[in-house]
Amino acid sequence: MTFLLLLVTLTACAASPQDLSGKMFTFPQETNTARVILTPTPIQEFSALTICHRSFTDLKRDHALFSLATQSNSNALLIFWDETNKEMDPHIRDKKAQYKGQDYKPNMWHSICTTWDSASGLVQLWFDGQPSMRKYVSSGEITGSTMIILGQEQDTHGGGFDLKQCFVGMMSDVHMWDYTLSPCEMQKYVDDLNFTPGNVLNWSAMVFQIIDRVLIEDKLMTCH
Repeated sequence: MTFLLLLVTLTACAASPQDLSGKMFTFPQETNTARVILTPTPIQEFSALTICHRSFTDLKRDHALFSLATQSNSNALLIFWDETNKEMDPHIRDKKAQYKGQDYKPNMWHSICTTWDSASGLVQLWFDGQPSMRKYVSSGEITGSTMIILGQEQDTHGGGFDLKQCFVGMMSDVHMWDYTLSPCEMQKYVDDLNFTPGNVLNWSAMVFQIIDRVLIEDKLMTCH
């Protein structure tokens, strides 16, 4: 039995970088176990960052879109949809900014990018290519061992998952940079043009581990 469980775990790992271009992670059910652990390049601290992804869901409740935890901050970087208040909330070092008025429609792809700079402490949300105002959230660097998870929201480093905050849907094109992208580069990402891939997380060279029921499928596209 031990050997069998080990074998299953290993087959869900990409020990070397895998090109996920044209692919998506599908989270097909509500669960507090299914998740994808992403392995970033070995950067010990972040003084600035940009995180971009595309997601597709029909959820009508709170859910996490991206969760990065350290030993000292469970929400070192969290992108979270607050259904009650209809707002997208980026969290930095356990502090959050609130962005209302996003047209977060169900059953369609959305491109969501977040930038943050530690010197100013300002965060900015870009939703489907449209910038929101820059807001103060937290200054000071993000330091320590990072755990990056898709599909769940971490209340502790690598754990503390809540069934009613899990993501159900599809996710693709996850990139992360250790600097703030320019508006032009941001637009290139949104338009799926030739943009500079993430130097922390790169969808076309991703190291990851799948836990429980998460599928890798061809990206769902709409034909015109």
